[in-house]
Amino acid sequence: MRPVRTAFAGALLGALALAGCGQSSTTAPQDAASASVSASASASAAEGFPVTVEGGNGSVTIAKRPERIVSLSPTATETLFAVDAGAQVVAVDDQSNHPAEAPKTDLSGFKPNAEAIIAQKPDLVVLANDVDGIVAKLQKVDVPVLLEPAATKLEEAYDQVTDLGAATGNSAKAQEVVAGMKQKIEQAVAAAPKDKKLTYYHELDTTPYSVTSTTFVGQVYALFGLTNIADKAPDLAGGYPKLSAEFVAQADPDLIFLADTKCCGQSRDVIAKRPGWSKLSAVGNDRVIALDDDIASRWGPRIADLAQQVGDAVQKAASE
Repeated sequence: MRPVRTAFAGALLGALALAGCGQSSTTAPQDAASASVSASASASAAEGFPVTVEGGNGSVTIAKRPERIVSLSPTATETLFAVDAGAQVVAVDDQSNHPAEAPKTDLSGFKPNAEAIIAQKPDLVVLANDVDGIVAKLQKVDVPVLLEPAATKLEEAYDQVTDLGAATGNSAKAQEVVAGMKQKIEQAVAAAPKDKKLTYYHELDTTPYSVTSTTFVGQVYALFGLTNIADKAPDLAGGYPKLSAEFVAQADPDLIFLADTKCCGQSRDVIAKRPGWSKLSAVGNDRVIALDDDIASRWGPRIADLAQQVGDAVQKAASE
């Protein structure tokens, strides 16, 4: 089951007062205010509001279509723009780098500053982690908050796309995005041969840390029938074991996927210089795949691109 999310307060609706022009047909201020409220309520209803979504901080009811969204999660930022809610986003965190037009600021999702977030006058804040009780701090001043934590399986990733579509009044587009993700992943999996029992190593950084099959990324690889060498690490460390260079060299994986190309400049030529790695099968057979760090670490719409890249590598390796 999905974790539960807390409810938040809706945005206040300001009254519209029209100045009198001396004409007997001019609407009275009270009537104008009532008409404005009625029109706004009708518009919200037409867009499917209020809506309630479920996530990491409980059941969240959103009274009207948000127009000042703050995203403190790179994955949420990508998703918001993918479901056509980009025009509703006024600020994103300092790690949100996709798409390029996202309004990047110095806001942090790792060290969230309640005052700085509130200064953006958001009518919806989306984040992936409740660091330092930021959810409660924002809710205390009636700032709507939607927590979308890291997905642990594909269905959760799809669900979050649907959540953000519903929360922003873009449900139809969100469903289209999810359908596209599923189709691309299914096609990649169907096209990849699984008769060869290929092994792989996924590198998170140069420490080197890796991932096991129990992680979200590990489950993507499992779709292609690959065997993860990190599953036999002495200490699985909750799915993110720290491996030694000797461990990887001894396992000699058929495929090596590098998710530290942008952060750390890693490549086939660079890792070949590590002690004992020049003789690895993956290095010698040119089966070292350079991934985009961001795509490989986020659970948004571009996971379909990751699956496609894995599928292409499997096809290439199986054909040799």
